[in-house]
Formats: sequence, C-alpha cells, structure tokens
Amino acid sequence: MTSQKLRLIYVGCNIELRIISLLVRAKEIAGEVVFVDTGSTDRTIQFAEEIDCKIMKYSEVDITAPKLAQFLTKSKLSDGLSNLIIYVTDEWRLRDLPVIVNCSREGWDIYVSYDKGLGNDDLVAEELVIGSLEVDYLFLSNRGLDELARANSMTSTVNFPSELRVRVIESSGKIKLPQRQSLATASRFAQLFYWMLETKHPLFLFGIPGIVLFVLGYRLSGNVVDTFSELNSVSIGVTLTTIAMTLIGLFAMMIALILYIMGKQVEQIQSQYNWKNIDDKTT
Repeated sequence: MTSQKLRLIYVGCNIELRIISLLVRAKEIAGEVVFVDTGSTDRTIQFAEEIDCKIMKYSEVDITAPKLAQFLTKSKLSDGLSNLIIYVTDEWRLRDLPVIVNCSREGWDIYVSYDKGLGNDDLVAEELVIGSLEVDYLFLSNRGLDELARANSMTSTVNFPSELRVRVIESSGKIKLPQRQSLATASRFAQLFYWMLETKHPLFLFGIPGIVLFVLGYRLSGNVVDTFSELNSVSIGVTLTTIAMTLIGLFAMMIALILYIMGKQVEQIQSQYNWKNIDDKTT
C-alpha cells in the first residue's frame, strides 16, 4: 500500500497521545510525512521530532483549503509529490485513513471533503465557496496545489479551469468498516497506555509492577503470621518469599521514581544547553 509519490500532511495541535500512532501509520502509506502544527502547547512536536517527521508551524487563525495551499506553496516542499492533507480533530479516527487514501487515488486534481453544518441542504457543489468550507481532508495534485493557492475568498468550483478535475463533497457520514479499532484511539486511558508502552516510561515499566508486588506482599504477610504457629522449612520459606516480594515491590517503586526524576533532570539540562540527540550527532 506504500506510495512513494504521495505526501501525507497532518494538520492539528495538542495530540501528543495520538501523534506517534498517526505518524507511524502514515510512514507505511506515504513517501513523505509532514506535520503542520497549529499551536501545540504539549509534547506533540517533541514526539514528532523523535520519529524524524518534518514539522511546519501554521500561524493563521483560519484553517481553510486556499490558505493551506498557499502555506504549502511557500514552504518549499519537494516537488513531484501529490498532497493528502488531513485535519486531525478529536472526532477524526485513524481507522478512516485507508478510505481517505483510496479517495486520493481516484485521479482528482482537487478533492475537498468538508464537514457538514452549513445549514442549507439545497446548496450544490458548484455554488460552494472553497474558502468558507471547514476542511475535513483534501487531496491536491501538483497542479491542483498551484491553482488552489491562487484562489481568493470568493472562488468556487466553477472558477477553476475546465480541464482541472475538481470535486467538493460533504463528509456527512463516515464509512463504517468491519475492522478493529486502534488501541491508541480506543479511549483516553488506552491512548495513555499506548504512549507509556511506546516511550518505555519508567513509572509503567517499574512503578506498576512494584505497586502490585508490594501490595500483595503486604497483604500476604499478615496471613503468614496468623497461619503458621511453629517454625519449619515450609513456614520459613513462605515467610522469606513474602518478605522478598514486599521488598522487591518497594525497590521497584523507588527505581521508578528515581528514573522518572533523572529523566526530567536530563530533559531540563538538554533544553537549557540546546543539546541534540545522540543520533543527530553521529549523522
């Protein structure tokens, strides 16, 4: 399913719990992946940089198709690639990506999918002003990108050259596919769980097992004292096992906290002195 002639562009902000799964999936489909940040205040950009994704800052207030085209035209992206632009919102799901990619393969020069809510069901596509649409996703060929970048605030589909293949469609209904939902998009807790697995967070790797072992050891220690009334090989073995479980759980929690604090200190030092990653230095 990989297409070396396709550039997949995500547009969004504050999606740190989803950015890794989105970019990893995009790299399997497109030859180039770009993230257009609209003002993130969390660790979205940091996570995107860790997997070598090109990042561009979008400073405009309105996110419309013509402004996005003008922004991409001025960004000096590599030529020869078609552009699939997806605006990532809280409602957008990663399972919709294969359907969107298939729409981009239909040979359109400009394909705009907009969210419903204009309030008038009698409007036809030819009467819609491109700049007034709330973009869900759009596909632009090389020529389509240039033509859309020239559009003004009153441009509609009839204003484009006749030989240009243009389609504007309302994304009123999502296609329900019989497939499994991604773990990273199942819920907020699942997104956090996936992020902790992906980043090998010490509070997850050592903290949770440590809490489980400590609680079990502590609860079992009371039963051991009440159960065994005499000392023998069985009672001593069970007692030592219970004590070891409690101590291992305690040490695991301490290690998790120490690694977490040390990681924060390293990040602070790197940001203070503008250190680069070791991989960047070796290359």
